[in-house]
Amino acid sequence: MTAASGTGTTALGGVSIRVIPCLDVQGGRVVKGVNFLDLQDAGDPVELAARYYEQGADELTFLDVGATVENRSTMYDTVTRTAEQVFIPLTVGGGVRSVDDVSRLQQCGADKIGVNSAAIARPELVGEIADRFGAQAVVLSLDVKRSDRMPSGFVVTTHGGRTESDLDAIAWAQEAVQRGAGELLVNSIDADGTKNGFDLDLVAAVRSVSSVPVIASGGAGRLEHFAPAVDAGADALLAASVFHRGEMTVGDVKGALRAAGHAVR
Repeated sequence: MTAASGTGTTALGGVSIRVIPCLDVQGGRVVKGVNFLDLQDAGDPVELAARYYEQGADELTFLDVGATVENRSTMYDTVTRTAEQVFIPLTVGGGVRSVDDVSRLQQCGADKIGVNSAAIARPELVGEIADRFGAQAVVLSLDVKRSDRMPSGFVVTTHGGRTESDLDAIAWAQEAVQRGAGELLVNSIDADGTKNGFDLDLVAAVRSVSSVPVIASGGAGRLEHFAPAVDAGADALLAASVFHRGEMTVGDVKGALRAAGHAVR
């Protein structure tokens, strides 16, 4: 299920490119901003999830952007209600700190679990989750900014992109795969919400070190933005605001990918 490392082309073996709507959830509502800031209400997560399922989404990603203990029960309820209506893989991330958190989310209906800050703080967590639930259940989420401080030119951030770590994003992606991550969700903080297109250099850099699927996120604004991300090495494409605001549908994106010669479901 992986793309050829470093080829900058579509996935191997004719595997279809996945289109994944992302729902950033806070206090039981979907929110969306620009560069992870100025979050505004975008609707009910279960209603939006059902809409995208009907449009042909391949998967859905929920990110608890509040990720506080107080909001945890709200997120569990949201995942449960969504799983009862939507029959495609659900990835849930935000505030996951232990294998017990993973177990609880899977009981609520999550298929994959996104980890970010907790894995940075304790990299062993990636392997612990993979050992117990399988690598396919572990999605390492990388919130990345461009940075001259790092050899690759990209730095991993935490706290919704507000705090830069001391980790080179490409080196961390490679380490996480070695530790057992089954997918890499690569969020460009610089591109997020700008609608100026995916950070293709970032996608290509992660692709060059990854033997597992790469999900490109951040910057989708027009239909012509999606195919270049696949050409850069993405196996899946994630977008949020363009779907939430009805500027395009999942079907529109798949049509554009198909027209560009990429296989879609």
